[in-house]
Amino acid sequence: MTRSLLIAGALMLSACGLRPMYAGGESGVAATSLRSIQVQAIPGKAGWLMHKALVQRLGEPGSEAAYRLEVELDDNITGFGIRGDSAATRERRTLRARYRLVDLANGTVVLDATAGSDAGIDVVSSQYATVAAEQTALERLSEVVADQMVSRLGLYVIRTHGAR
Repeated sequence: MTRSLLIAGALMLSACGLRPMYAGGESGVAATSLRSIQVQAIPGKAGWLMHKALVQRLGEPGSEAAYRLEVELDDNITGFGIRGDSAATRERRTLRARYRLVDLANGTVVLDATAGSDAGIDVVSSQYATVAAEQTALERLSEVVADQMVSRLGLYVIRTHGAR
């Protein structure tokens, strides 16, 4: 009985039209299209971290670049949880990215989107520990936002190049 339910469930799932985004592995449409994206330099420390995270996920396009990814970051730390002496006991670090995918063949923007995340940071008596926590939060946020961006870029390339 359970075996027949599993088989029926598998057949229904295959009929719903869902396809794996990264079908074909390294030579699939998504992977090859994502490798054709050149990540433009992003200013600042947060920009360097974001650029590094994006290049790790997308790969280096070399001379075969078909797109340019332009990224603008907004990195903000806000203190809250104020004590009686007006010192913050918590901070929130927010990293937002507005990114545009530009087709290099004609210079048009084919995707304009945003991504973002935030992290809470405890403010402790050691200033060094607080600065280290802020840095760790920035590194983590860069990874999370880069993942969001690559997922959205993957959806774009599958929708536009998947019919080939």
